Amino acid sequence: MAEIAPANFVDQSVVPGDVVLDLTNMANQTIKLGGGLRQDCDAIAAMKAGTLRFSKPNKYWVETSQKRYVPCVEDSVLGIVVDSKADNFLVDIKGPSLAFLPVLAFEGGTRRNIPKFEVGTLLYVRVVKANPAGGKAAEYGPLKDGYMFECSTGLSRMLLSSPTCPVLAALGRNISFEIAVGLNGRVWVNATEADKVIIVANAIMNSESLSGVQQIA
Repeated sequence: MAEIAPANFVDQSVVPGDVVLDLTNMANQTIKLGGGLRQDCDAIAAMKAGTLRFSKPNKYWVETSQKRYVPCVEDSVLGIVVDSKADNFLVDIKGPSLAFLPVLAFEGGTRRNIPKFEVGTLLYVRVVKANPAGGKAAEYGPLKDGYMFECSTGLSRMLLSSPTCPVLAALGRNISFEIAVGLNGRVWVNATEADKVIIVANAIMNSESLSGVQQIA
């Protein structure tokens, strides 16, 4: 069987140990590595089985359909406040450990203007630091009302893909709704009527096993 050149690994299945990028052939290019990849000198290798993905201008990652989330810098995620300290909120982002959200991370935040989030508040946040011992997040804002459900990380990435994935495009032609998708496998949906929220959530959850054509049928 012919060996696949590293440049042709994008959108192909990879397994741990596969060298997917050779940096010696990418002079003067800066790339960002997402989940499932590691650098060893001039070689970028897969650390887990899945599909190698690329998004412009320069990010690569290995996409898998898994429930467990491994935090990566710049990931947008949905987090749940579980506790608050003097300087940080402790936020569950489905990672190996809780993330710290500094109370001064908010736009215009000062010691006199610290937001008050109760335990259970759903936040849309961005990972700014990730390591095995814990993580640090920056805040986008709280998500009020609506409905939050969990899915695989693969489905989350599909919902965030460009162009708009078929199921969201089809739903958007018939229903007015709001959505926030986290790369950690959490999705928030809101609409003016509860039955519309249920329709959107069910359609999204059922779409993972369907082809693009089936999603719009």
